[in-house]
Amino acid sequence: MATITSLVDTATSTNQGKAGDTVNINGSALGATVSVNFAGAVVSPTSVSNSLVTFVIPSTVSCLGQVQVSTNLSNGAKSNALPFFMIVAPTTTSSSPACLPAGGGSLTVLGTGFAAGGTVNVGALTPVAFTAGGNNTQVTITAPAHTPAGCTDTQQITVTTPGGTGTTGTTQIDYYNPPVLTGTTLTPNTGPAGTQTTITGGSCLVGITDVTFTDSATTVFPGLPFTSIDATSLVATVPATAATGAGTFTVTTCGGTSGPSSTFTVIP
Repeated sequence: MATITSLVDTATSTNQGKAGDTVNINGSALGATVSVNFAGAVVSPTSVSNSLVTFVIPSTVSCLGQVQVSTNLSNGAKSNALPFFMIVAPTTTSSSPACLPAGGGSLTVLGTGFAAGGTVNVGALTPVAFTAGGNNTQVTITAPAHTPAGCTDTQQITVTTPGGTGTTGTTQIDYYNPPVLTGTTLTPNTGPAGTQTTITGGSCLVGITDVTFTDSATTVFPGLPFTSIDATSLVATVPATAATGAGTFTVTTCGGTSGPSSTFTVIP
């Protein structure tokens, strides 16, 4: 009796693959094979021996997921059937978060076709592997570190699996260098609580998500109102309840939190 013991896609070295791949049918008493049953299609083998039959998955097979594979023999009998898994090229639809610091971090990519396992490619950085068998529409990795040439840059995200590589240009991630306030000039640099001051001389003050003020009593005031001017300057407001004495500002972006600014002296 013809018996199939395993199915191996030569492109993936597993029992999963896509149209156009060559599949090895391993077993015994297979020498009388005249055709292969694959997902309802009858396929002519490319080679036949007692222990090995090979065939190419036809492009006419459009189904995905698990299919059954068996062989037809010249005497009209059939072998046993084993499962094979059809996969397709993955797609990416979005990612979260929208930006990362230069040191990289956790990145979740949404799309389809991820269950086969593969790699997430962020620009030309080192691909990050993920294992098969997980969520088919979502994969979370630790994105590699990347230092932009300027304050920020944008990297393409693609996913590669045994089914192919997703289309570029549909999903992107922005990397941010850290903001810098150390050594900035504050104008004015003294005044009562509630004073607006212009902070100049910083760097990478883009995509600001928070401005804080730490007063002379080391009380931290997050969420201050601010107005961005450009990558080197902004206008911020000293908290109305800040203690008298010297205090400093910090800013937070996707790139991280800056060091303290030069001091602003709160007067009665």
